[in-house]
Amino acid sequence: MPDLDWSDLRYALAVGRQGSPGAAARELGVNPTTVQRRLDALEARLGARLFDRSRRGYLPTEAGALVLEQARRMADQAEEIERRVLGRDRELMGPLRVTTAFVVMEHLLPQPLAAFARRYPGIEVEVVENAFLADLSRRPAELAGGARQDADVALRVSAQVAEHLVGRQLGPTTCRVYALKGAPDLPQTVLPLAELLRDAPWVAFERDASHRVYDQWMRQHLAQARVRVRVDIFNAAAAMLRTGIGVAVLPTFMQRSHPELVPVSDPIPELAVPVWMLTHPDLRQTARVRVFMQDVGDALAKRLRDEA
Repeated sequence: MPDLDWSDLRYALAVGRQGSPGAAARELGVNPTTVQRRLDALEARLGARLFDRSRRGYLPTEAGALVLEQARRMADQAEEIERRVLGRDRELMGPLRVTTAFVVMEHLLPQPLAAFARRYPGIEVEVVENAFLADLSRRPAELAGGARQDADVALRVSAQVAEHLVGRQLGPTTCRVYALKGAPDLPQTVLPLAELLRDAPWVAFERDASHRVYDQWMRQHLAQARVRVRVDIFNAAAAMLRTGIGVAVLPTFMQRSHPELVPVSDPIPELAVPVWMLTHPDLRQTARVRVFMQDVGDALAKRLRDEA
C-alpha cells in the first residue's frame, strides 16, 4: 500500500469533526469538491470506506473511527512539535497573531499596540477580531490555502478562561449606564440604578444572547424595563446612544472615545469583568510573545487602573 498522505488525513479529520464535506470545506477554506476528492483518494488508498453517507451526514464506519483516532493522535503530536519549536524562538522578529474582541481593539489596544510596533519593528502583529476565546492549544501549522487559523496571544474580557492557558489578569473593566449629553428626555446626572431601570428608555442587547455576563445581567434586570432598541455589541449601543434614543450600559474605557456621552449611574459591581492576556504554555517563552505580553500588558493594565 502506498504511503499515506498526511494532508489527506487532515481532510478526513475535518469531515469527522464537521459531519460533511461542505462543512469541512468551510473549516479548511477550500472547495467542497476538493474535500470530497481527497477523502475519496484516502479511501481508495486504504481500500476501506471511512464514512457512511446518510441524511444525518457523514458518519464514521468502524474503519473510519479507527483512522480518525490515529489521525487525531498524529495531529496532536504534530502540534506539540510545532509548539515546542516555536517556544524555543528567541528572536524579536516574525509574525505575532493576537485575537480579541472588537470593542477592545477599538478602545483599549490601539495606542499600546502602536507603541509596541514602533519599539519592535521586526515583529509584525496581526490582530483578529474574535468575540470567543480561541483554543490556543490547537495550532494546525497550515490549512489548505495557507491560512493560519489560530492565535499566539488572546486578549479577552471574560470572567472565566480556559485552565490550560497561561497569562495574566490585567485588571477589571467597569461598566456604567450612559446617556447622550444634553438630551432633554434623558437623565443627565448619576441616579440610582433602580430608578433608571424603572423610568428610562433603554438600548439593550439582543434578546436571546446569553454567553456574556452583560447578556445575563440585562436578561435579569431589563425584563420589565422600557427597551426601545436592541443591538449585539457595545459599539452598536454607543452608536444608538448618540441618537438620544435611550440609555445603555457601556464599559467605562469607552467614555474617552465618546465625550458626547455622560454617565448616569455609579459603576455596576456585577459587571466588573477582568481583562486577561493569555497564551499557550509552550509559547510563553517565545521571545516575541513574551515581550508583547509584558509590554502591551503593562500599558493596558495602567489604562484599566486609570479608568477605574
